[in-house]
Amino acid sequence: MTDTKQFNDTFLRACRGEKTDHVPVWYMRQAGRSQPEYRAIKEKYSLFEITHQPELCAYVTRLPVEQYGVDAAILYKDIMTPLPSIGVDVEIKSGIGPVIDNPIRSLSDVEKLGEIDPESDIPYVLDTIKLLTTEQLNVPLIGFAGAPFTMASYMIEGGPSKNYNKTKAFMYAEPKAWFTLMDKLADMTIIYLKAQIKAGAKAIQIFDSWVGALNESDYRYFIKPVMERIFTSMKEENVPMIMFGVGASHLAHEWHDLPLDVVGLDWRLQVDQARSMGLTKTIMGNLDPAILLAPWEVIEERAKNILDQGMKQDGYIFNLGHGVFPSVNPDVLRKLTGFIHDYTKTAKRAKSI
Repeated sequence: MTDTKQFNDTFLRACRGEKTDHVPVWYMRQAGRSQPEYRAIKEKYSLFEITHQPELCAYVTRLPVEQYGVDAAILYKDIMTPLPSIGVDVEIKSGIGPVIDNPIRSLSDVEKLGEIDPESDIPYVLDTIKLLTTEQLNVPLIGFAGAPFTMASYMIEGGPSKNYNKTKAFMYAEPKAWFTLMDKLADMTIIYLKAQIKAGAKAIQIFDSWVGALNESDYRYFIKPVMERIFTSMKEENVPMIMFGVGASHLAHEWHDLPLDVVGLDWRLQVDQARSMGLTKTIMGNLDPAILLAPWEVIEERAKNILDQGMKQDGYIFNLGHGVFPSVNPDVLRKLTGFIHDYTKTAKRAKSI
């Protein structure tokens, strides 16, 4: 960690539900597509090539911290990163996303999957984390992984899907194969996340991006036990654990039951609504990223409304309800970060008088 500024642990304290002098903020996908510097890099290098060069990957990761003044960095990489290590042939295709040439179709396919050894399989990820956390960042670095359901959806569908019919059909028709796959992916996730923490990550976010495709009862039966195992195993690492998915508001209380620290909300569920459902843990969210294209007056009004809800109790982190997309102006994110810090410092100071 550089020593030019004092380490900013506001994000970590908010994760633990502690009092902070301002609401911390970071943005999902803050590193990447909307930044002109990143687009210039992408003209020369693919995502794969960037993540395999620690110096370059560290630069992409820390750039939004320097430009926007956010309270946390999130490692620049893809959720697919660990899959080749266990024998999954995955390619990130431009305009499509992850494409897998050997999709899972049977129990025997699942049983062929191997195990990850982070030190030998993904040393470039660990080297990037070490570089960021020992030399470059004055804010916490968030490591992350895809949750078993979301990873399985790509592995079964063979790529992105709109309805996850193949995934759900496999889950219903092949329960033994499904639970074996969940266990293998849980093992991979635990080893992968612990390696990120050992390298210097100060918090972990698990993205279950597509689990909202399931209803509550299916989630409780087919998914929740494996998530319980992952978070229980990670507890011994003593770093904040965050859960996030899209279109999964109906599962927020299920996530809250898990041994994690922060429940991330997309824009469909208001903070007040979540707390009225009995969520007492730290909440993260949840401005609709589309609002970032609106006039500033609209952005400010919407952000203020979310902040007013969040500040009703300790344990709140501002974020978007999904990731930054390419057409967002970086200047808007810089201005929004400054507004969040100034507005919440003033509000918290007034509240304490």
